Amino acid sequence: MLLKNKAVQLWARRLHIYISMALLLVVLFFSVTGITLNRPELFVKSQPTVEELTLLLPDSLFQSGKAPFVPSEQRFLAYLQQYADMSGTPSAMEVFTDVEEGELVEGEISLDYKGPGFNATVFVDLTTKEAVIEKSHYGVVAVLNDLHKGRNSGEVWKWFIDITALLMVLFVLTGVCLLLPKKKTLATSLKWTALGSLVSLLVFFLAVP
Repeated sequence: MLLKNKAVQLWARRLHIYISMALLLVVLFFSVTGITLNRPELFVKSQPTVEELTLLLPDSLFQSGKAPFVPSEQRFLAYLQQYADMSGTPSAMEVFTDVEEGELVEGEISLDYKGPGFNATVFVDLTTKEAVIEKSHYGVVAVLNDLHKGRNSGEVWKWFIDITALLMVLFVLTGVCLLLPKKKTLATSLKWTALGSLVSLLVFFLAVP
């Protein structure tokens, strides 16, 4: 059998060991955050820490916009990052302006930022050029929980989760491959596999509402 071949066994052993060491911290992270996700009432703040900030936007920010009285989105976001220490992923700007005879009567900009364990709202009164920013922080555990779920954590982190999951699958498969030549150990392992699977199914069918 191919899987019992010495060369295959050698590579399976190497991959099993190297993957287990490479994923040591990652598996620990997902294990611990699995508990904190399952019991949020014990670990996550019920009320966030709210921080409010007011900025008076400079006139120069409004001189490069495509629309009158409205700053360019790129420069506006860069300004917020520099002077309001904004993090996370911003939404698209929602802009409202009421212009009469070339004069701005009323106008506003609003957008949101979302990140792991964090969100913020930005509201700008275009008539006064004043920005009101409200940041909500839900604590370190909320950050870790959102990273576990890949929520508001960016495309690179999502790829990291996908690759980690594939490596975990490979870790399991190489472990099975290493057991195949060991008949006694394989038989015992299969019994434990059957028991674990049976317990999981019984809990699901009998205990899950």
